[in-house]
Amino acid sequence: MSEPKKQEKDFTPEVDALIPEAKSLAEAGRLQEAVDKLLGLEKQTRNAADLAPTTRLLTTITNLCYSAKDYDALSANITLLSKKHGQLKESVKVMVEEAMSWLEPLKQEAGEPKWLQLVETLRGVTEGKIFLETPRARVTLLLAKYHEHLSQNATATSTPSAKDSLQTASDLLSDLQVETYSSMDRREKTEFLIEQMRLLVLVARVKDAERKAKQATPDKEAEGKELLVADGEAEWLKVRVGGRKVNEGFLTEPQNEVLRLTYYDLMIQFALHGATPSYLDAAKYYYKVWETPNVKEDVDGKGRQALEHIVYYVILAPHDNEQSDMLHKLAINPALSNLELHNNLVKCFTTRELMRWPGIESIYGPTLRATAVYGSGGDGAGDKRWEDLHTRVIEHNIRVISHYYTRITLPRLTSLLDLSQRETEDVLCRLVVDGTVHAKIDRPAGIVSFRGRRGAEDVMNEWATDVGKLMGLVEKTWMGMNAALAGRPRSS
Repeated sequence: MSEPKKQEKDFTPEVDALIPEAKSLAEAGRLQEAVDKLLGLEKQTRNAADLAPTTRLLTTITNLCYSAKDYDALSANITLLSKKHGQLKESVKVMVEEAMSWLEPLKQEAGEPKWLQLVETLRGVTEGKIFLETPRARVTLLLAKYHEHLSQNATATSTPSAKDSLQTASDLLSDLQVETYSSMDRREKTEFLIEQMRLLVLVARVKDAERKAKQATPDKEAEGKELLVADGEAEWLKVRVGGRKVNEGFLTEPQNEVLRLTYYDLMIQFALHGATPSYLDAAKYYYKVWETPNVKEDVDGKGRQALEHIVYYVILAPHDNEQSDMLHKLAINPALSNLELHNNLVKCFTTRELMRWPGIESIYGPTLRATAVYGSGGDGAGDKRWEDLHTRVIEHNIRVISHYYTRITLPRLTSLLDLSQRETEDVLCRLVVDGTVHAKIDRPAGIVSFRGRRGAEDVMNEWATDVGKLMGLVEKTWMGMNAALAGRPRSS
């Protein structure tokens, strides 16, 4: 492509005269002769930097090939015209955009092979050209959807396999750095980024399922090959990177509600994947979903479902300042009062009182175990989340006990937690390592001390406080004695 230069001559009359003649030749079956005539004049208009006539000639050539259903000639001429020395950028852009408009009807008329041929031609023409980055992204999206469709309809003996087709679709879109495209509007960029994330999630789930199947196989020969099967962690990492490219502020605009819900659904899937899911992030994303106006207004439908999931995941999250803050804000949310069971469950975690697991299990168990989050169905992680909930109840109880007790016997602690001594020690040690509580276990004496280690500054502060209180009492006593003496009658 050449740099823009000043127009040297106007070829409009010559083009007006030649185009009807070329169309007549093409209709008579002499397509190549018509194209040759147009190419001869196209060279003159291109060298003279005459934009409008050059654009008309390029589109006329491709139109004649498409009308004649000579799709090989169409692809060849698109490639030829785009590579001409000094070709005008705007003319090529118009030609490519017009060719893109033929993709759908061409697929229906000539079938997928010719459609793929034109798609690959357009991708080749647009490769490496900044002024064609948006058309290239749109063509690539069509090709990615084609490969995804192949994966959905693939059988066990299909070539390529469903996994390979899905991987190809994901790779095609992931190669596009649409966030840097200046010619693409903000909404279309967001749509591309979300589509990239969606395909990455699909590939990651396929790889994770394949890895899990390999690990579960009892065949020794298959187990030897287990390390050769990659999981989808690389794809999940790309999902996280892609999620950071999306402007969440843009998603809050009313016209972007569908994009917002799709984006947070993908982020929820990312937060809950793997052996160590981020429950707090999942709760945050569900809160974003709940804040969507249409969802929030649907009190008995999507709004209720989103609010329930916020409760489920925020109580599953390990205790820290952020989790505690979100939990207490949720407890005073007026919308939660409409969900009596969930409201009471949140109050259990915000009140400094012991929760006996058998009672929690009997009151909330039937409802929670019937949900997709804690049930045995759903994504298959319900049993693990139920165990995690039991762990969170135990951790809450230990924090409550550490608040009211400075020392407690180990048998009494195990009875309050409804655990064995070994399980109590394991949980307590983990909380100490995490910095949640400070505790020491005296095993010979069977005593747990929750008194924290005090430094010299703490001791001095406590001493100064005690001395201050003592001096206050002395002063108060002295004033009382003086008042009593002053009230006595003097003896004569």
